[in-house]
Formats: sequence, C-alpha cells, structure tokens
Amino acid sequence: MATALLNRSLRRPGFLPSIARTLSTASASTSSATLPSTVPFVQNAIISPSAVVLQPPPRMDRILKGKGLMAHINQTLPSPQAKSLLDTLFNRSHPDRLLPGSVLSVTTQHAPTNFSGVLIGVRYKGPDTSFTLRNIIQRTGVEMTFMVCSPALKDIKVVHRAGGGGGRQGRRIRRAKLFYLRDQPAKMTAISTSIKRTQR
Repeated sequence: MATALLNRSLRRPGFLPSIARTLSTASASTSSATLPSTVPFVQNAIISPSAVVLQPPPRMDRILKGKGLMAHINQTLPSPQAKSLLDTLFNRSHPDRLLPGSVLSVTTQHAPTNFSGVLIGVRYKGPDTSFTLRNIIQRTGVEMTFMVCSPALKDIKVVHRAGGGGGRQGRRIRRAKLFYLRDQPAKMTAISTSIKRTQR
C-alpha cells in the first residue's frame, strides 16, 4: 500500500522538482549560515579561509624583475679555464680538438682524483659539453662522464692524441662515438698497450 502511494506521488508532474527545490534551498541556507564565504554565482562551491595562494620563489621573482640578474649570470657562466677548454679541445672546428680514440688523464677535486681512459664520446652542448672516458680496471670496464665546465674538474692532460694518420700521431678512428669498445675488450687492451709503448 505504501509503495503504491509512493509510486503515484512520484508520477505526479510537479513532485520531483518541488523536492529538488526544497533540498537546494535548505542546503544553500545551511552553507551560507555555517561557512564564511562562497564563490559568486555558485552557492555550492566553497572557498576555505585558510587557502594560501602560492607565490613564485623570491629568487626567481627577483630575477624576473631584473634584480640580482648579473649575479645569477656570473654564477652560471663558465670559468675562464673552462672557456679555454671549450674554445680549443672541445670545439668542433678547432685544429687541436680532441678526437674519439684519444687517451686523456683527468684530475678532479673529489674521488677518484685521477682517472685515465680512452675518449669514447663527446657531447657538444655549449656550456653543458661533456665527455666520456673508458678504461679497464682489474678486468672490469669502467666509464666516467665529466662535464667540461664543472668546478670539480681541475685539469685535463692529453696522454695520446688520435691523429689523422698512422705512426706516432695514431690512427684516426672514423666514428664519433666508440661505444663498440664495450663489446670488444681486445681492442681496449690493444689501445692501452700502444699507450704504454709511447709513454716509454
């Protein structure tokens, strides 16, 4: 009997909209009474009073306004030593540039302080230029990547330069990246023995 009355009242044309209207006005009155602020034109969206607007960091804000810009540029520019390395050894068009297959000895401020190896690749990217050395230490292949403009880089010494012809200059390897040396340890040992002979 009760379900039949409920079904009849639901079928009545103005019953559901009237219930929806009463519910929305009741919720709006309770929300406006209890909560301090609402979004204009939307009564159900609420702005909490403790909402904090995120501001950009003060350093970037100062840089965008122009304050402290020169100090920021001076910190990010390469040092004169790194600039000379970029202009000579790591410049694509310089005649004294380092070619893949050269052997370098790098001195750094942190451990390992000295690392020698074969130059297997150079990544030219302006101040972010980096190079990778590979060596075999106790039958284990070790690779290290160094940033040219890093303040931890003290010195780069060219032990053996891969030249344009044979003999003392060394044979020029016609590849930009020598990643195939990872799979051919015999060639790595051949390079290391030739370096030892030239050092004598």
